[in-house]
Amino acid sequence: MIRLARTNRSLIAEWWWTVDKWTLLMLVCLMIVGGVLALAASPAVAMRIHLPPFYFVYKQLAFFVPAIVVLIGVSLLNVRQVRRAAALVFAVAFVLMALTPVLGQEVKGAHRWLQLGPVGIQPSEFVKPAFIVLVAWLFAEAQRTPGIPGTALAVALYGMVVAVLAVQPDFGQLMLVTLVFGAMFFMAGLSWGWIGSLAVIAVAGAITAYSMMPHVASRVDRFLDPESGDTYQIDRALDAVNAGGLFGRGPGEGVVKRILPDAHTDFIFAVAAEEYGVIAGLIIIGLFATIVMRTLRQAMEEQDLFVQFAACGLVALFGLQALINMSVNVNLMPAKGMTLPFISYGGSSLLALAFAMGMLLALTRRRAGSNVSAATGRRANA
Repeated sequence: MIRLARTNRSLIAEWWWTVDKWTLLMLVCLMIVGGVLALAASPAVAMRIHLPPFYFVYKQLAFFVPAIVVLIGVSLLNVRQVRRAAALVFAVAFVLMALTPVLGQEVKGAHRWLQLGPVGIQPSEFVKPAFIVLVAWLFAEAQRTPGIPGTALAVALYGMVVAVLAVQPDFGQLMLVTLVFGAMFFMAGLSWGWIGSLAVIAVAGAITAYSMMPHVASRVDRFLDPESGDTYQIDRALDAVNAGGLFGRGPGEGVVKRILPDAHTDFIFAVAAEEYGVIAGLIIIGLFATIVMRTLRQAMEEQDLFVQFAACGLVALFGLQALINMSVNVNLMPAKGMTLPFISYGGSSLLALAFAMGMLLALTRRRAGSNVSAATGRRANA
C-alpha cells in the first residue's frame, strides 16, 4: 500500500490518512468484478446484434479510468465543497434531464438519453446523488434553524425531480428516488403528518401509474401472475441462476447468456451466477452489504447532521439500487431496468456512481470535531 508520512500535510497525504480505505477497496473490487463480468456477458450480446465481440467491453473499460479519477477527485473535497459540487451537478443535470423528453432519444418507448456528440448520457443518473446531498442539507438546516423552510424546499425539490422522471417516463428511477427520499425524511425525525401525506401521494402515484401506464401494469401483472404475459427475460435469468449451481459452469462457459436479453446490463447478476455460481453471487451481495453497513455505522457516530443525512442517503441509494437489480434477477420484484452499481455495463451509470461514492468517501473522512471514535478511525485506515 502507499506509504505517506503522517507529518506530510499535502492534500494527497491528508486524504490518504483520513479516507476510509476499506470502503474504497471494496468499491474498486466491485469495479474489477464489473470488468470481469463485462468480458463474460457482453460478447454474446454484441454478436447477437452484429457488433464486434468486444465492442461493449472496450467501451466499458474506456470509462473505468475517468470513473476512478472522478471517485478519487471528489473524495478529496471537504464538506462545504461537496455541497457546492452537488448543487452545481444538480443544476446542470436537472436542466439536461428536463430536456430529454423533447431532445432525447427514444429507447423502448422512453426518452431518458441525450446524445452529446459521440457520447450518450442519462442525466437522471447524475441528478439522483446530487439531489440526495441537497435534500440532506435542507433537512439539516431545517433542524439547525427552525425559521428556514428546509422541509418545504426539500419536498418541492422532490416534486420537481419526480415530475420530470414521470414525463420521461422512468418509473424505476422514480421509485428509487422516492424510497431514498422517504428514508431520509423519516431519519430526519419529521412529523408524522408530513410522512403520512407523502405516503398517500406515493400510493396514489403508484395506483395512477398502474391504471394509466399499460407497460407498468403489464410488468406488475406478469410478476403476480406469470401466465398473464411474456416472462421470457425472467425465465432465462432464473435458468442461468439454476444452471450455475454452487460453483458455476466456469469462466466463459455460460450458455443462457447467449439468449438472455440485456445480459450485460439489467441481468448481469444472472450471468455471474451461471458462470461463477451462487458463491460468487453471495460475495457480490457481501460487498454491497458491507459498504452499506460500514457507512451506516460511521454515520451513527457523526455529529454533523448534514454529513449524517447525506451519507445515509447516498449509501441507501447505492444499496437499494443494487437490491432492486438483484431482486429482479431472481424474480423477487417486477422486472425493471436498473443497473447493478459498478458492475452493469453503462458509462453514465459508472461515472454517476463514481461521483456519488466519491461524495460518500469525502463525507466519511475523519475530520477534526467529528464524533467518530479513534478506534473506528484506526480500523478504517488499517
